[in-house]
Amino acid sequence: MGASFFTAEDFRAKTNVSRETIERLQVYAELLSERQKVQNLVSRNSLEDLWERHMLDSFQLAEHFQSSSGRFIDIGSGAGFPGLVLAIVTNRPVTLIESHGRKCSFLREVVEATAAPAVVLNTRVETYAAESAENPVDILTARALAPLSKLCEMAESLGARTCLFQKGARWRDELTEAQKVWKIRLEMFESRTSPDGRILRITGLARR
Repeated sequence: MGASFFTAEDFRAKTNVSRETIERLQVYAELLSERQKVQNLVSRNSLEDLWERHMLDSFQLAEHFQSSSGRFIDIGSGAGFPGLVLAIVTNRPVTLIESHGRKCSFLREVVEATAAPAVVLNTRVETYAAESAENPVDILTARALAPLSKLCEMAESLGARTCLFQKGARWRDELTEAQKVWKIRLEMFESRTSPDGRILRITGLARR
């Protein structure tokens, strides 16, 4: 194939994380590569460029956290992007919500192997929101989960104060559709890993 992909050392140079953090992320990467052989966690092509497409893409959200305390929830966690990466690099406790049991099994394996401050819940967002009597969510993250209008519904149900949603090239269309139903207090940031992508930071949601 001959492609020169972004490496773990490239990641460290871009992020300035500690050697210990890189080692924990490398454990994560090795477990993902091994499990991918029997379970479809990420696309095969993206796995080849794991450190930029998934690790750095997830890490960049940490630059947009506005507070260091409060509840942090990642929804539709899948293979752990971005929530599990953020737990490892920031050491901030996160609740990972994922509806697929086998993905939850993988996430728990990584949490144990890396000592990440994360709890994995095998449930749907709607179920968790209906059953949770805890305080509102301080930070809510999601990546490649659902259209923005649906994410806004989930955020409202969880009482999310700040949402960090990663969106691809269709972010304008999704925002236009969402704004038909929602008043959105929004800041947008360019993605460090995709020229067409955006990070949407939402700090106010209200139905029209």
